[in-house]
Amino acid sequence: MREVYFLSDFGLADPYAAVVKAVMRQVAPGLVVHDLAHNLPPGDLRRASYILYESVPYLPRQAVVLAVVDPGVGSSRRAVLVQGERLFYVAPDNGLLTLAYLQDPPRRAYLLENPAYHLPRKSSTFHGRDVFGPVAAHLAAGVEPQRFGPELPVQTLVRLPVQLSFGSQGEILTFDRFGNAITTLLATPAQIRGKVVRIRYHRIPTATHYAEVPVGGALAYVGSAGLLEVAVHLGNAREQLGLKEGDRVELVGQFSR
Repeated sequence: MREVYFLSDFGLADPYAAVVKAVMRQVAPGLVVHDLAHNLPPGDLRRASYILYESVPYLPRQAVVLAVVDPGVGSSRRAVLVQGERLFYVAPDNGLLTLAYLQDPPRRAYLLENPAYHLPRKSSTFHGRDVFGPVAAHLAAGVEPQRFGPELPVQTLVRLPVQLSFGSQGEILTFDRFGNAITTLLATPAQIRGKVVRIRYHRIPTATHYAEVPVGGALAYVGSAGLLEVAVHLGNAREQLGLKEGDRVELVGQFSR
């Protein structure tokens, strides 16, 4: 049986994530479900997509990723199963898989239209429990992808207007729970050495780790996912520097005080 890796914005204060897991284990007794994250901001597709970008390379082949960040639940948005080169994805087709596709290109996709693999009674506000969870469990138990519904062209899958690239200009993609700003700029430590990052009216020196600057000082560095990040040593860059998603980021020449 395949393992399931579960991402949602359900949080832990309510029973939603646990109920989805309970439904999956009723469908597939013995199913192993791992939590990727549940405490991301409600409806934050960019944050969810980044979490998948960082996680996907480390998940075992043929695992099932259940991703439920679904602000359009109950609307005409599609529910899909996507088969990548390495993994399977069960999710709303709203762009949250955008960055996962960069790590694991989609090969086939299917609409989740076969009610035989849904719960008998469906809520219009909880498709995680009634559609996505059951489908993920059946898929993990060995049901073939084409059984869940008709195939659709992978070119029609919804993608967020976000691009990652090597270069000198990008934007803030999202923030982690520490308030570190994660940008859309791919980089290596050698490429940014001695340079400065400009965001709004800030000029921020590059470094390899937090302790290179004093406590309370800002720094830019290459994070664990290979993206340029901005942080404040033992602080919160989002709050202390007044940053927000979409802020333009520029990597420029030498840093001087």
